[in-house]
Amino acid sequence: MSKLNLLRKNLNESIVGREKEIDFMLIALIQGGHVLLESVPGSGKTMMAKSFAHAFKGNFKRLQFTPDVLPSDVTGISYFDPKTQEFVLRTGPVATNILLADEINRATPRTQSSLLEAMEEKQVTIDGETIVLPNPFMVIATQNPVESQQGTFSLPAAQLDRFLFRIEISYPSFEEERRILREFSQNPGEVKTSSIIDIEDVQQWRREVRNVTVHEDIETYILQIIQATRQHAHVELGLSSRASLALLHAAQGYAFINGRTYVTPDDVKKMVPPLATHRLILSAEGLLVREPAQILHDIIDSVQTPVEAMAR
Repeated sequence: MSKLNLLRKNLNESIVGREKEIDFMLIALIQGGHVLLESVPGSGKTMMAKSFAHAFKGNFKRLQFTPDVLPSDVTGISYFDPKTQEFVLRTGPVATNILLADEINRATPRTQSSLLEAMEEKQVTIDGETIVLPNPFMVIATQNPVESQQGTFSLPAAQLDRFLFRIEISYPSFEEERRILREFSQNPGEVKTSSIIDIEDVQQWRREVRNVTVHEDIETYILQIIQATRQHAHVELGLSSRASLALLHAAQGYAFINGRTYVTPDDVKKMVPPLATHRLILSAEGLLVREPAQILHDIIDSVQTPVEAMAR
């Protein structure tokens, strides 16, 4: 069994009923993206993020966001040391391989924006000095949507666009919840994943995923979906050029973790909902009559699917 399949198996055994969500997180890690986990309180977002990070032998840091967290608490600070009579640069928790940004929408917009440079350019600037972040670098953020009116701040469009996926975590099924009761009743906070992969594994996967073939017809299919989001009557702001590139990379990643060397139309379809729902801005009328997921479903149905002969 390959290390990638062993990792998926270990994560699926440790995180109950989240096979699809785990795949999204793996794709983001391999393709250098970030994920936003969203669900009601108590659904296991933080435990899922910690379990995922624990399977990786790199550095992991957690930052609990609150309204009083400052940008310097995230990126770092330069301070004067009276002993040495020099300024000392101290990096913040962002200088890690995997950063868990817990309850990110509790932070003020100014603090949220401190992550923009890190997520896009894999670097931070502290008092004019640029610090390159470790490679790989991944942000796993969580938020509780039901608390949008209780001391929280909605993420701006520019911030949301930096997340490769927004993963909506639903309630577990009856049998999945039974398994959760049995496995976690004794040690509710215990992380059950084993450390399987290291930095070299991730970097190797990143090199290999570039070899996944994307046929010209698939490129056209992706662009047609992107264009359709911009032309839909209920969409005020469609998907950006960053989103079209992200969709291509996500489809490559999905093909890669499933052992294929080429992308199919079905790969693209599977990646659209988690990649696009947080990027679409609906019109006033659209907000009244449709959900983003419904609009995306209509858009995918409206675009002709190319023939699946993409291996060449």
